[in-house]
Amino acid sequence: MTNSEISSETDVSADGATLAATSVDPSQAMVELETRGLSRRVGERVLVSDISLQVSRGEILAIVGASGAGKSSFLRLLNRLDEPTSGTVLLKSIDYRTIAPQELRRRVGMVMQTAYLFPGTVAANIAFGPTQRGEILAPDRIAGLLERVGLPGFADRHVSNLSGGEAQRVALARTIANEPEVLLLDEPTSALDEASVRGIENLILGIARERRMTCVMVTHNRDQAVRMAERTMIMEAGRLVAIGPTSEVLHVR
Repeated sequence: MTNSEISSETDVSADGATLAATSVDPSQAMVELETRGLSRRVGERVLVSDISLQVSRGEILAIVGASGAGKSSFLRLLNRLDEPTSGTVLLKSIDYRTIAPQELRRRVGMVMQTAYLFPGTVAANIAFGPTQRGEILAPDRIAGLLERVGLPGFADRHVSNLSGGEAQRVALARTIANEPEVLLLDEPTSALDEASVRGIENLILGIARERRMTCVMVTHNRDQAVRMAERTMIMEAGRLVAIGPTSEVLHVR
């Protein structure tokens, strides 16, 4: 991958300084994920209303809005954790309704606000996805993933002995073990202390850059959107009301 394919204003420094958001020129990048008239209604309540957008390969798109705006509801539609009432999603131009749900959720992975780890060791958690597909994740591959998320030597540790930040790193490693093409992030740092927040942000940005991975991230923190996302969309009452460069949409000075 050349520097012209993906650029960034700053890199990770040796002491872990914050990365700048990965820069992707949408006019030059392949569309990885597209929604067309995506909507979800539960009874009389409209959760998501007629959202159409495109996300390019390697792009990080932030979703912001007030509580109850439909941010997480929209995110859950992107890998069919919830089913749309109307509209659809295209993954690399393929209607995702033609992809088996288990395969779709491998290709479009999700990291939740809280790290929902299975009882047992860190290694067993990371190997879970491949094991479900009949694949064996070699110990050196697990060790490499743990090294990448800053947890070397944690393979045999029981998940009950992890801090919140460590658990979220394991959850990210478990998702990355499935080699997803798109990563959905539902407020992945909201339950963490400030020191852990910056560490997870740097980790996500670094992995997105290395793998040229498309990310769609819900956040309640506009400063986080500025730090991480090249583009941001604002939702209100289930509707997309604005989308564009983060600095413009959020009126950053």
